[in-house]
Amino acid sequence: MRVVLAGGGTAGHIEPALALADALRRDDPQTGIVCLGTERGLETRLVPQRGYELALIPPVPLPRTLTPQLLTVPGRLRGAINAAAGVLDQARADVLVGFGGYVATPGYLAARKRKVPIIVHEANPKPGLANKLGARFTENVAVSHHDSPLPGARFVGIPLRREIATLDRLALGDKARSYFGLLPDLPTLLIFGGSQGARSLNQAAVAAAPFFRQAGIQVLHIVGPKNTEQPEPAPPGGPQYVTIPYCDRMDLAYAAADMAMCRAGAMTCAELAAVALPAVYVPLPIGNGEQALNAEPIVAAGGGLLVDNAELSPEWIAQHLLPVLADPGRVAAMSEAAGRMGRRDADVALAQMVYEVVRNAHRQG
Repeated sequence: MRVVLAGGGTAGHIEPALALADALRRDDPQTGIVCLGTERGLETRLVPQRGYELALIPPVPLPRTLTPQLLTVPGRLRGAINAAAGVLDQARADVLVGFGGYVATPGYLAARKRKVPIIVHEANPKPGLANKLGARFTENVAVSHHDSPLPGARFVGIPLRREIATLDRLALGDKARSYFGLLPDLPTLLIFGGSQGARSLNQAAVAAAPFFRQAGIQVLHIVGPKNTEQPEPAPPGGPQYVTIPYCDRMDLAYAAADMAMCRAGAMTCAELAAVALPAVYVPLPIGNGEQALNAEPIVAAGGGLLVDNAELSPEWIAQHLLPVLADPGRVAAMSEAAGRMGRRDADVALAQMVYEVVRNAHRQG
């Protein structure tokens, strides 16, 4: 079987595609996999790191409003479609699976042109423009929200990396805390804002460092590579506030924590629910409000708290977050509630959908 994946741009598009690729290769190491990407996206680093072939096509960002740039789109899009069609031809693709983003639109249009079956995966409650288009070309639409507006949508969840999907936080807790230089027996908060960090989270959390110490809570804070906020050094032997610029072992970061404070991207919400880690979600204050929609079902089920970015402050942390972390029973209940909202086998479910589509295409072809 030969599969082309279109999920470039951001980690939210790339990681589910790579998780599907891993699931397909686990079933059959001979499965041919090519990932479409552009030279602008994180895929130029992430895809080769995971050992998959990357085929670059020209980036064609689609303006959301009427601007002069819109006049240049048809010609540039035509070139990207032809490039994507060339990738499909060279790969002799049995199926194209799209995850949204810049590469998905030319991927969908090229697959339609070449009569290659299409599967659309939408991670967000509000579908992006590319996936709205792709869903018009196929009956095979996988989503991660039960009430998705895409027609014919089938709920599968978001495919996750195996080290996250199979994580046993409790079994790894002591090892994980030791790995980050944390004490084994103190309540632990993990703070992160995505691959680049989040300035408002960083500023509020660092300013709250005295409150954390007074409450006996230790912190693991992934500040991002471009952020410089640092708390005052903690006295030896007391609750530590550990800051690191980047973390390539998020499985251990999750295992070290009792609770998280973070943004509410689709991947973040899916991973935290899958590993049953409750969180304070601080949705990104820009965009179409989809981050709040990602977190709301988990919060409604009792698996987290939700606070507007503008309301997050050291005082909010002291008044609302610290009392939760100081109550082990409440943390345990929130963990169970978060875990009930998670899905660990979305990669397998989406792989099964790929097999079904390819089998049906072969029968009809």
